[in-house]
Amino acid sequence: MYTLLHGFYKYLTQKDEFWVLILGLDNAGKTTYLECSKTKFKKNYKGINPSKITTTVGLNIGNIDINRVSLNFWDLGGQTELQSLWDKYYAECHAIIYIVDSSDRDRMDESKKTFEKMICNENLGGIPLLILANKQDIPDCMGVREVKPIFNQNAHLIGRRDFMVMPISALTGDGIDEGIQWLVQSIQRNIEVRPPKNAEDY
Repeated sequence: MYTLLHGFYKYLTQKDEFWVLILGLDNAGKTTYLECSKTKFKKNYKGINPSKITTTVGLNIGNIDINRVSLNFWDLGGQTELQSLWDKYYAECHAIIYIVDSSDRDRMDESKKTFEKMICNENLGGIPLLILANKQDIPDCMGVREVKPIFNQNAHLIGRRDFMVMPISALTGDGIDEGIQWLVQSIQRNIEVRPPKNAEDY
């Protein structure tokens, strides 16, 4: 009887665990995005003051729970010398968030080329991809109508996966909720290709 009740309780409380990579060039706002997401979705969490966030050397890890889904984030450093480490995480991830500094027009081509190199990796085949045009709070930044065509030039590499470009401000929090909700829905649609990490517990 105990075993039956324990199994039923585990079924009710267990969350599907997924891993999401947060990638992009240095200074795109990846860590600020992660902190803002945790502040919005984790009860009583007080995020790091954006003015105290420094360039990521290595990675930051975070987690948020939404209903019966647990999203674990790997926020990887975006400097050129650190990008060579990204592919070590591709086979384990369930989705990619690629963050673009939409206020930095001078580095947009560099960001596009970095994205191209990333998306060519066979370990990322078919997994959901969310591009976030960050820093929409800055005047004269590039909107989604400008950013999307730049990355859509790689449509042949993106393929028939769940793919979205959305505007956000990691500083103000605008667009964070919508992006996370889209991500959860896309990951769940892709569950047969990349099952949750705890699938063996069922």
